[in-house]
Amino acid sequence: MTPMSLRLARGVAAVAALAILASCGLPRPGPNRSEIFAGSVMQEGDAFILTVDDRINRIAGVTPALGFSAGFEGAGVLGSDTIQPGDILGLTIWENVDDGLLVPAGQNATVLEEVQVDGAGFIFVPYAGRIRASGNSPEAIRRLIAEKLEEQTPDPQVQVRRLAGDGTTVSVLGGVGAQGVYAIERPTRTLTAMLARAGGVAIRPEIAQVTVVRGNHTGTIWYQDLYAHPAHDIALRGGDRIVVEEDRRTFTVLGATGTQNRVPFDSQTVSAIEAIATVGGLSTAAADPTGVFVFRNEPEAIARQLVGRDDLVGTQRVVYVLDLTRPNGMFMARDFAIRDGDTVYVTEAPFVQFNKTIAAITGTLGAVGTASTIANGP
Repeated sequence: MTPMSLRLARGVAAVAALAILASCGLPRPGPNRSEIFAGSVMQEGDAFILTVDDRINRIAGVTPALGFSAGFEGAGVLGSDTIQPGDILGLTIWENVDDGLLVPAGQNATVLEEVQVDGAGFIFVPYAGRIRASGNSPEAIRRLIAEKLEEQTPDPQVQVRRLAGDGTTVSVLGGVGAQGVYAIERPTRTLTAMLARAGGVAIRPEIAQVTVVRGNHTGTIWYQDLYAHPAHDIALRGGDRIVVEEDRRTFTVLGATGTQNRVPFDSQTVSAIEAIATVGGLSTAAADPTGVFVFRNEPEAIARQLVGRDDLVGTQRVVYVLDLTRPNGMFMARDFAIRDGDTVYVTEAPFVQFNKTIAAITGTLGAVGTASTIANGP
């Protein structure tokens, strides 16, 4: 092949390579800035694209709070001697006659052990009948029994003891030292005391959540907040279920970062800077610091505040833009709170695609030249 023919072949190969690259595109981690902005409601898409500033941070930085309702926090601590259905009582009855109703001949007292309070809150005492026990103290039950027996035997003396609190128990499950069913007793009448009784939490306190299920009501709180805010240390009730679990929130990081991954929250709050740092930071060889995006579905109320429109209905797609090169850009990213389900995406710098194009063309031309040399022989 003549030099002119070789140059012509290379020119044809270059044009062909450019055509292929233009039609098929080069490998990349995701969309570029222009393609993301094309998804705006102002152009072809249905997403609101907002540049993060102090106002945006104040509105979007709302993190759903955990805590107990007034019904939980307003419940008083159970009295140590309040009898509940299922409790087991011990009764001792003295009579001042030789031939008593309950006391055997030759003895001065009779003992009724393990008298259980039924589901309706009553106990049965011979000759006294059904006695309301639930909600009463042992002293109140003693008076009721004595009054009933006094109608049939003179001046009876009664002692009532609470033997066990089987009807006032809670179950503790999940990430605790010892799962099980525990009685509500004098030292364990509040949530923190019961957690301590179960061996404390067995997972990292920073990501531990405590859920209390009481009938049809459920409340969840951060474990650390139980100690930071004493009002959250609620009084327990019989039948409560206490579940300790790790925080299940996650976010996803994609694009020109150290790694791409689905990341669990490792604290109550995570900023955009911290989210990027968890995957190795921005790729120094590929990332565009002007193109850090956070994709999120925002509730209607927050979306209306963000865009200043009152005609929005339902959840809205919002794309937040973080430009780390702007004045205070790093501070904006540090103050931007990541939420559960967010996708953090870092675009590639424009020169990266340019370099890929040049490398692809150079490689293509080199392959053509090699093939031509082989075809023409020595």
